[in-house]
Amino acid sequence: MTAAPVSDPRRAALVLVDLMERVVALPLEPRKGTEVLATAEELATAFRRAGALVVLVRAERPAVAEQPPGSGLVPGLLRDGDLEVVKRTVGAFQGTGLDERLRERGITTLVFGGIATNLGVESTARAAADLGYDLVFAEDAMAALTGAEHEASVRLDFPRLGTVTTASRLRAALG
Repeated sequence: MTAAPVSDPRRAALVLVDLMERVVALPLEPRKGTEVLATAEELATAFRRAGALVVLVRAERPAVAEQPPGSGLVPGLLRDGDLEVVKRTVGAFQGTGLDERLRERGITTLVFGGIATNLGVESTARAAADLGYDLVFAEDAMAALTGAEHEASVRLDFPRLGTVTTASRLRAALG
């Protein structure tokens, strides 16, 4: 893991995927959802303080009359100035306008965290890579349903797409 390349916070966005009550409560590995949430909240605070955008992504099931209980973002996570994105697919770019909203703000670097590492986070990251964004992954701000799924994304896939680092290194890079 190397230092994160967030040279200009005004051109970066922290993208936190599926930090919804029902998802955070799942049995996750290699860390609990509450640990992922705490790390993500610390990162979000550092990004906001540095003038960077925070994007909070949550899923809604398509074609249902009512979403399952706990489908909203964890209370208190969304702050003024943040961008909330509602997705209806695994990744956050398809049909959400996210790319356009990032480009109009001049965003070129995306830093990822969330649940599940190998599903919502990786799907969103793969689309972002295809769209030409520079990618950074906060390994300790993610978890999956199994440790093996998390490790496969973090050790095999993410290094091919961008830089894998830690939340503490990112916070230090932001000042």
